[in-house]
Amino acid sequence: MTMSNHLKHQPRLSQTVKQIKPSGIRRFFDLASTMEDVISLGVGEPDFSTPWNVREASIASLEQGITSYTANAGLLELRQLISGYLSKFDTNYSPENEIVVTVGASEGIDLALRATINPGDEVLIVEPCFVSYAPLVSLVGGIPVAVPTSIENGFKVIATEIEQRVTNKTKCILLSYPNNPTGAIMEKDELEEIAQIIQKHDLLVISDEIYAELTYDVNHVSVPALKGMWERTILISGFSKSFAMTGWRLGYVAAPEVYAKEMLKIHQYAMMCASTMAQYAAIEALTNGREEMENMKVSYKQRRNFFVKSLKGIGLDCHIPGGAFYAFPSITSTGLTSEEFAEKLLIEEHVAVVPGTVFGAGGEGHIRCSYATSLQQLEEALKRIDRFIKNC
Repeated sequence: MTMSNHLKHQPRLSQTVKQIKPSGIRRFFDLASTMEDVISLGVGEPDFSTPWNVREASIASLEQGITSYTANAGLLELRQLISGYLSKFDTNYSPENEIVVTVGASEGIDLALRATINPGDEVLIVEPCFVSYAPLVSLVGGIPVAVPTSIENGFKVIATEIEQRVTNKTKCILLSYPNNPTGAIMEKDELEEIAQIIQKHDLLVISDEIYAELTYDVNHVSVPALKGMWERTILISGFSKSFAMTGWRLGYVAAPEVYAKEMLKIHQYAMMCASTMAQYAAIEALTNGREEMENMKVSYKQRRNFFVKSLKGIGLDCHIPGGAFYAFPSITSTGLTSEEFAEKLLIEEHVAVVPGTVFGAGGEGHIRCSYATSLQQLEEALKRIDRFIKNC
């Protein structure tokens, strides 16, 4: 007798993954892709192409047949250059055992969390924040705990707001300055207040400093450069934003060896190594790419000044972002939620922005607008936004 009935296969999915929502940014990009004449202020990447000399270095490595794996931690020459580059921010990392080249800064954040967080550990996340932070904490079994900021203080995190949320389960705080999506920065005295709380409660810091070069009015202050913070900080950075290399997917982590060696183990099994050709491009970027980077920065500052002034001129309150290339205006005067504003603006005026709520609950009442696009496009987008507001 043969068994004719077979059990129907049921998908064997992770409950943790099922509970994580897809990126809120994607829905608007997917909708925008079906429409014509859309001006996108939603993409978080430079509108500049990677400088030619950087692209040429990658092409040269291909032409020479340099297509094999590199060391798991990345090319030593690149790590040496990263170490030297970070020293400009008054930090000191050994190229041999304190720097790991990653597949984008996003992998670096994932590695830092997987290497340090146990199930049930609480991770403080300053919001609004980059969309991946809370989901990545959840994926490793951690518990994300939001620390709010507000437009009243320029979206800077306040020490007392951190301390109020520390419990006996708190292990880590995830900071990101200059901030995506608000463009906020933290100055040295403000960070020193935060550092005192962090040291008082013996917390680890994961500091995402991918926008370090894109500060416009004051110099960037790196968290591990603060007194007593180097040994308790994992620094995340990369080449995507400052060097216009988003598609190359190249970042790095810098941390004391006790952390770096554990992150390297995960990286070995998950990725092996970052793209060889991208690493040669990064060597050229760090060696001969500073002038192009400064030119881009000058252009971003010009656009920031124009865009923020114009937003205020059409009735949208907006703090002056000190870094990155985002404006985060308030849209509460329209009576619409962030989701409603973004969706209606896209459908009615063909301008794509990102609702503030995708960056955490504290983003409600705001939208994120990237000014990493041409002045001509910004001018047209502002005309459309102005028309939309008047018709609300």
